[in-house]
Amino acid sequence: MSQHLIRISEVFSGLIPEILGILGADKVRKLGSEYYFFQTETPEAIKDSPAARFIRWHIPARHSWPCNPEKMEGFVEKAAQSLYYKFESYNPQTLLVGRLDPGSPKQYYKALASNFRGRALQVFELPEGSPKIADEQNPGKETLFCLIGKEGIYAGMATPLEAGGLHPGGTKFISQNTDDTVSRAGAKIAEGLHFLSMHRPLPPQGSHWLELGASPGGMTSELLKRGYEVSAIDRAPLDPRLTRNTNLTFLKEDVAEFVPPRSIRYDAILSDMNGPPRQAIANLTRFKDFLNPGSLAVFTLKTTGAETIEEIDTLERDVLAIADTNGFSLIARTHLTYNRQEFTLFFEKNS
Repeated sequence: MSQHLIRISEVFSGLIPEILGILGADKVRKLGSEYYFFQTETPEAIKDSPAARFIRWHIPARHSWPCNPEKMEGFVEKAAQSLYYKFESYNPQTLLVGRLDPGSPKQYYKALASNFRGRALQVFELPEGSPKIADEQNPGKETLFCLIGKEGIYAGMATPLEAGGLHPGGTKFISQNTDDTVSRAGAKIAEGLHFLSMHRPLPPQGSHWLELGASPGGMTSELLKRGYEVSAIDRAPLDPRLTRNTNLTFLKEDVAEFVPPRSIRYDAILSDMNGPPRQAIANLTRFKDFLNPGSLAVFTLKTTGAETIEEIDTLERDVLAIADTNGFSLIARTHLTYNRQEFTLFFEKNS
């Protein structure tokens, strides 16, 4: 039996019993709002089963210390020494600490996580040149990830690629509470590109994106901020704040009827459209001849109406088959903070 810590977003709470059953989870303990600690005889199911798509982040939990840090004198020192004795021979590229309940307004565990990481790094004495922050990691090298909360501390070794994110718990949280926010979709694509950066280089500044169903322009806004050129297509208008940007071309047309100029080629395509997923992916792939070889395709797979894992599995397999038939290879898939009952899929157009 091996022990594991996984994160499943609350939007899938109704599927949790079925997911844990597929994983062969035993002695399950819920931690925080979205984490599950359990043991299983079938760890391969965590990556190779229909339940895998729901797991936002995962580490083999080689160290667990159930306790209440608030009531324990000298917790930081004791926990740091305990971690060192358990992992001193593992040679992690760095050590990162997150919270089991990151959405909690209580600041105690945010400060505790920071203090604990600081002391643990002193104890481990990582070599010079070790990543100082999460975004500097090598996605393919093992990191010592730790999660801390009122339930105690849980830790394990994994590469960011294996775990599902550069940060403890997954991708980098992107705040959307700013005066220039057009919609939450901007934070969604920002987080999505942060996740994608583990798998392949992002399109360089100046790359030309084709965005399908862009209104009101949340994702458009984020792409423009990154120095991209954007051709945005929608029957509904974009937010007026975007219209003066010289890198934006907005065409008020139906995506299903839009045909780009024959000479144009895009470097990336984005679809966060509502509607039947099979139709949405067909709309995306019909632009294949207008995409440069190796172009990126970002697609939101909406699963509204699919009520079981089997239905979602069938839906995704159909979408992937349509993409593959049209020359798009899947790079990665994840569930982001701002995703609802949907997944973000990343494809690359074959040469």
